Amino acid sequence: MSVMVARKKVVRKWEKLPGRNTFCCDGRIMMARQKGIFYLTLFLILGTCALFFAFECRYLAVQLSPAIPVFAAVLFLFAMATLLRTSFSDPGVIPRALPDEAAFIEMEIEATNGTVPQGQRPPPRIKNFQINNQIVKLKYCYTCKIFRPPRASHCSICDNCVERFDHHCPWVGNCVGKRNYRYFYLFILSLSLLTIYIFTFNIVYVALKSLKIGFLNTLKETPGTYPSTSLTVLTVLEVLICFFTLWSVVGLTGFHTFLVALNQTTNEDIKGSWTGKNRVQNPYSHGNIVKNCCEVLCGPLPPSVLDRRGILQQEESTAQEESCPRGPSAQEPTAAQGPDGQAEESSAQQKDGSLPHLSAVPVPSLSNAEMPEEKQLTSGELPVPSQDAGQAEH
Repeated sequence: MSVMVARKKVVRKWEKLPGRNTFCCDGRIMMARQKGIFYLTLFLILGTCALFFAFECRYLAVQLSPAIPVFAAVLFLFAMATLLRTSFSDPGVIPRALPDEAAFIEMEIEATNGTVPQGQRPPPRIKNFQINNQIVKLKYCYTCKIFRPPRASHCSICDNCVERFDHHCPWVGNCVGKRNYRYFYLFILSLSLLTIYIFTFNIVYVALKSLKIGFLNTLKETPGTYPSTSLTVLTVLEVLICFFTLWSVVGLTGFHTFLVALNQTTNEDIKGSWTGKNRVQNPYSHGNIVKNCCEVLCGPLPPSVLDRRGILQQEESTAQEESCPRGPSAQEPTAAQGPDGQAEESSAQQKDGSLPHLSAVPVPSLSNAEMPEEKQLTSGELPVPSQDAGQAEH
């Protein structure tokens, strides 16, 4: 017997989210699809720090102070924690409009702008919004079908509108926006300190070695085994990596410190939103460096509006064949021997030879959860007789 059974398939919301993102750990981790440079960032940080802890730290801890590797470990762990927090979090993606919402917005725009004659360019879709007695324009996103909030922008790489969009950073493998900008700033700040720290103590290591055996002998490492020679080569490699990293990371940290002090984003600085020809003042700045830093770095962190791990239930109807158990009640009528030795009829057939009433035949029943959605009854609800039943009563 073939029976249609409705099964509910549990689907998380992150599986249906549009955009070009990668999700891991059942939606807990959200990144961009282009992650190659992020892996390079991990390799450079982990490789340089591993060489420093494996070789120089042991020598410096004995010759100078055991606090040197401890402080380096604190900087390393803090930099890695902020990097992973920046890379694996939602930067502030704004959900796209649902079909009904998009149709309503389109209808509002048409009612406002009127019918545009054929061949003419339609006017830009802009709404004016007032912030601190200053007019700010909200632009319409044709991809997400929404009017973007102030300071939001659409990332062409991730294909999402991001609130307080700063920039897309391939080094962290994610967009930098309202929900992860403070962690990004703390990451580049701690990475700058870590790079300066390793670079400085690598120079100190070479200087201490040179005082004992001379600079040229330190480069040759004459105490005389192959591992000691490779040690000097690795030290020189660390110095070169840290030297070239200093120019980019420290410069980037200084630039973002300037932006934090002005309460400004990289996107606004590149576009010249507040330094253009009109010389419009930044409406988001408090005019005080301390207040701007507190708002950007210490303000309340808004929750994610994506609800990535929310559940979407989709019903799937599947046809299954149910095999009825062949028990005594389901078997064919068999003759049983009575006390007089004659065969008695089965209880499924009446004595007059007629079949029993339909109500006496067991019918497989479906629970309320297995019934189709239109047939389910809520608690306290009475079943409504069908039209056929009403005709039968008449």
